[in-house]
Amino acid sequence: MSKRVAVLIPCHNEAVTIEETVRGFHKALPGAEIYVYDNNSKDETRARAAAAGAIVLSETRQGKGNVVRRMFADVEADIYLLTDGDATYDPEAAPLMIDRVVAANLDMVIGRRVHKDDAAYRSGHILGNRMLTGFLGLLFGTRFHDILSGYRVFSRRFVKSFPALSSGFEIETELSVHALTLALPVEEVDTRYGARPAGSASKLSTWRDGLRILSVMLALFKNERPMAFFSICAALLAALSVGLAVPILIEYAHTGLVPRFPTAILCASLMILAFLSVVAGVILDTVSQGRRELKRLRYLSIPAPGAGAQPVETSEVTPLRSTHS
Repeated sequence: MSKRVAVLIPCHNEAVTIEETVRGFHKALPGAEIYVYDNNSKDETRARAAAAGAIVLSETRQGKGNVVRRMFADVEADIYLLTDGDATYDPEAAPLMIDRVVAANLDMVIGRRVHKDDAAYRSGHILGNRMLTGFLGLLFGTRFHDILSGYRVFSRRFVKSFPALSSGFEIETELSVHALTLALPVEEVDTRYGARPAGSASKLSTWRDGLRILSVMLALFKNERPMAFFSICAALLAALSVGLAVPILIEYAHTGLVPRFPTAILCASLMILAFLSVVAGVILDTVSQGRRELKRLRYLSIPAPGAGAQPVETSEVTPLRSTHS
């Protein structure tokens, strides 16, 4: 039994590179269907993608996360390959990544970017990726080395159990956290990463999108690990309360007086907030556990990628059609 493979390419103003991208994946995966979802492009992205043989659809809400959510909802397949339309990712790595998903019953394989051209991966982006990857590992436990890679292969059960709440470039972070919180089987493989061709421009803003990704990490940490999040808040509040209370206690021990009532009231209030934070963490941890169980049950209701099939050969990939009309 062969697997239906869908190549998903979110695009915004990629007329310079989209034809090369589509033709590269057609060559690497001749039996797959390639979907280009145009995100309000002002150039010839749609026309050039169609000319290269892609199925071209649209998402009007701006942002990569919005496009990925729409693609995951619309397209029906057994294996999903997500890539960018900027011709920086290597299509020749796609068959290996797909074969790993099927052969090892994995739910996600990330193409870890390996570059030789300094123009492909700027030093600032490398440092930012390492810092964000390390911070995610600190919050959730790390199994990744490149959480911001846009080159990924997913099983159907990953895609159809993924809530997709992000709207922009932070979608890769959300994909990684989904795998970590449900303890899904994942791998990373090294893939070549090239520079953008002349005339094309990156849509990524280093500082703006970096801060958005960081804020999403913290929000996901609060939502997925509320006990840890609110325990940290409680510890900080308690430490501040004790720090402010020490001089008052020393003065009380020497004089028997408490002259700084506002500070004493503040100390008591901070300690009460610390205890309330612990209570909030306990309650929300129960809610979060229930949400994880529901997502896990939804995930388990979908067959594993390797169930009843041999590893995918690119010549045996069968075409599919989107549910989008």
